[in-house]
Amino acid sequence: MTAAVERALSRYAALELETGVESASPQRLIIMLYEGALKAIFSAKAAIARRDVAAKGEALSKAISIIDQGLAPALDLESGGEIAQNLLALYDYMSMRLLQANLKNDVHSLDEAGRLLPELKQAWEILEQRDKPVTPHGAEPPAERRASVSLGKA
Repeated sequence: MTAAVERALSRYAALELETGVESASPQRLIIMLYEGALKAIFSAKAAIARRDVAAKGEALSKAISIIDQGLAPALDLESGGEIAQNLLALYDYMSMRLLQANLKNDVHSLDEAGRLLPELKQAWEILEQRDKPVTPHGAEPPAERRASVSLGKA
């Protein structure tokens, strides 16, 4: 593949992601954050196997950033109550495990976070399906009719 084709594909992927973010429901945005964190963890695990220290560090920094700057701040600790508090503690724990994985090339820490994130993502997918209003022919309802998420600000 030529460099020009690779650049074009990269631009297309970025545009597709941007469009997806702009039209996403609050639940879908959280799911996208989980997907990004999982992808970064998978990349870090592959980098550890290749002994690529720079790629491992970059991937784990991205995963930690998604958790610490995306998922955790999206929690509404006032209205989310105990569930939001527990999620915040779990996010802190996962970030700590990912940091440990980075420092010690600890694949077990990566695996632990890699098991927790899909379970949380699945819960958000269930919320998304439950809160999706039924409309004729699958049309998207107006934004003001979309359900809010009590666990997060998203």
